[in-house]
Amino acid sequence: MKKRLTQTEEFEVMKLVLDKFLWLGFGIMAYGLYIMVAGATSIAGAVTRGITFLVVGAVVLVLFMIVIVKEYEIIR
Repeated sequence: MKKRLTQTEEFEVMKLVLDKFLWLGFGIMAYGLYIMVAGATSIAGAVTRGITFLVVGAVVLVLFMIVIVKEYEIIR
């Protein structure tokens, strides 16, 4: 028999899991910024690659936002 979680318990579990998505998105974006700053050998290639990582990190964060909005109704 499966245990049923209360809405508060479910929200706490979701916060623990989705917090990792925030760290992942931030880490990807920070790595992209590092590539742009540290890539002094070929500036054009480093900037392009860095911007690619920044965009991928932003996509991860947008997906995080979509999951939260779909999962929980925001009441103002």
